[in-house]
Amino acid sequence: MTALRPSSPLASGLLYNAPLRGRSRRDRSRGGGAVLVPLPARRRMPDPVSFLGLPLHPVTVEQAVSLVEGAVSRGGRLNHVALNAAKVATARRVPALARAIRAAGLVTADGQGVVWGARLLGLGVPERVTGIDLMDRLVALAAERGFRTYFLGARPEVVEATVAHYRRAHPDLAVAGARDGYFGEGEEASVARTVRDAGADLLFCALPTPRKEVFLDRWFAETGARFAMGVGGAFDVVAGVRRRAPPWLQEAGLEWFYRFAQEPVRLGRRTFVDQGTYLLLLASALLPRRGPRP
Repeated sequence: MTALRPSSPLASGLLYNAPLRGRSRRDRSRGGGAVLVPLPARRRMPDPVSFLGLPLHPVTVEQAVSLVEGAVSRGGRLNHVALNAAKVATARRVPALARAIRAAGLVTADGQGVVWGARLLGLGVPERVTGIDLMDRLVALAAERGFRTYFLGARPEVVEATVAHYRRAHPDLAVAGARDGYFGEGEEASVARTVRDAGADLLFCALPTPRKEVFLDRWFAETGARFAMGVGGAFDVVAGVRRRAPPWLQEAGLEWFYRFAQEPVRLGRRTFVDQGTYLLLLASALLPRRGPRP
């Protein structure tokens, strides 16, 4: 399977299984990205609500960043899943995905449809916490705090461009390593050991659903990372290969349609089947339960 070559841009500096450096916090004194406002590191993880049979943590982006910062700083472990309508539908037919979501330590509402659906059911979900937005914030946090990052997944040129983008935006970012997502199930243990040997604190996994959730559910502990999250196609957006929906479409809950419009052949049937399944599940949960009153 394809692996990043030592002669590639990722092989320079810290990027190709770089030797482990100190993990002490650093105060950044020069430019290169947004400055983070310090957040409380020991904020308590809120109890999840049950949304269509799956856990969902009612947190804001700020709270999610704070929870990750606290877990990494204290040497804990936290596995994150971003929940959208398609993932809710897929979990109904893929038991391994449902198990991975239920086992995750932090599950946030990635899609506006999940936020609206949760609110219709009377669940207090404050806002979307999308995978790409959370990844952007956590990369900035890593540069600010001296956490080491690992980027896993996508095509070789895409992960290279993603790392290059973040290094330009955050010159202090310590990249423990990176590799593409072209590996088979028999290589998963080896990939997990590679991440562990690189000494990563934060692992960003850009594999498709349900592969990334199942991979992290199986191998997160073996990677040695303090935090891991699946980010799907976020590397493609960061690398400039695909465009993200404009904010007004995101707020209207139509980001999924914007993605479909860019890749109608690959995403067509799956997109509409999953959206339809999600709406049926939500409608069933909203319908009043019939039966004799006690």
